[in-house]
Amino acid sequence: MTSRDLERASALLESTILADGHNDLPWELRDLAGPDPADAAHGLDLTIRQPALHTDLVKLREGKLGLQFWSVYVPCSFEGHSAVTAVLEQIEVVHQLAERYPEHLALVTTADEAEAAFADGKIASLLGAEGGHSIAESLGVLRILRRLGVRYMTLTHNYNTSWADSGTDEPVHDGLSEFGRDVVREMNRIGMLVDLSHVAPSTMRAALDVSAAPVIFSHSSCIAVNDHPRNIPDDVLERLPGNGGVAMVTFVPGFISPAVTEWDHQLKAAMAEAGQDHRDLAQRGKFAASWDGPPKPKATVEDVVAHVEHAREVAGIDHIGLGGDYDGVAELPQGLEDVSKYPVLFAALLERGWSEEDCAKLAGRNTLRVLRDVDKYTR
Repeated sequence: MTSRDLERASALLESTILADGHNDLPWELRDLAGPDPADAAHGLDLTIRQPALHTDLVKLREGKLGLQFWSVYVPCSFEGHSAVTAVLEQIEVVHQLAERYPEHLALVTTADEAEAAFADGKIASLLGAEGGHSIAESLGVLRILRRLGVRYMTLTHNYNTSWADSGTDEPVHDGLSEFGRDVVREMNRIGMLVDLSHVAPSTMRAALDVSAAPVIFSHSSCIAVNDHPRNIPDDVLERLPGNGGVAMVTFVPGFISPAVTEWDHQLKAAMAEAGQDHRDLAQRGKFAASWDGPPKPKATVEDVVAHVEHAREVAGIDHIGLGGDYDGVAELPQGLEDVSKYPVLFAALLERGWSEEDCAKLAGRNTLRVLRDVDKYTR
């Protein structure tokens, strides 16, 4: 790409909200400082560059982020009441971050509030709960999360819940149980976005059958480009225009690059032989660090572009967005190593002939429209 393309991309993102569907900084801070939300929020100074993190306020500003969904993720090892406690702690981490950095972050819950924060020079901060196990089978807890500002919930993480099938577990519910359908209906009623990243294709289809409101994929890419269970099949992408939803393409190397996926298959087999569970992210990271297998290939910006363009072709320009998954994985593609690199992706798209209007839709306009549309179903 040329310097001119990069200048155009940066100028575009100065005037158009760039929305990212998924960032795991809150859990990364918890890992570094412990479970107390105050310790997590105050353990590092995010106003200076933190080389160990993909995300800090310096990089967020360089990347032109205008709207960030902060993941209030809870690992599947937390169950029942412990999962509820952990998700509440993670919500408090984000609240503490907003209080510590009021000149940079503004907690918002609506598209109008996000636009007002952006106009005020702040990063609009929304919450997304990653993993339906965090409600411990309670619609009451689901409603509480919404009252606390959580705008989406990912129905599963890497394991099935008691009511929904994950894309990386053995299916048992044919998508959703009857309670799972009730969860989707209740999410529609209270204005919480149904996030279908991580779930099985059968769960995606079942949720689309039930949901009257638009759904999202907060951080998933396209199966047709790379056959990975965390990606979206074309028949599901084709249903998004009818539903009004948005597929937010992710940057996770294992999801976007066939070469990295093949390497990951070998890692999974080695872990299984050693009696370890590839779905457990902590186990996976430790095992990979000491594994004597082949070197891990590198994903690139071009891999991300391939998924974005495929999603545009199948779902349409009005139904795509971005969800990088920064600080949720060990590494990112070359050229997109941290959140400061978003202009690089848009420069690559402009170089390929994307219009600034289409780039603006991808960047954030589609996500803002979904937020507004979902609010219409709230009762």
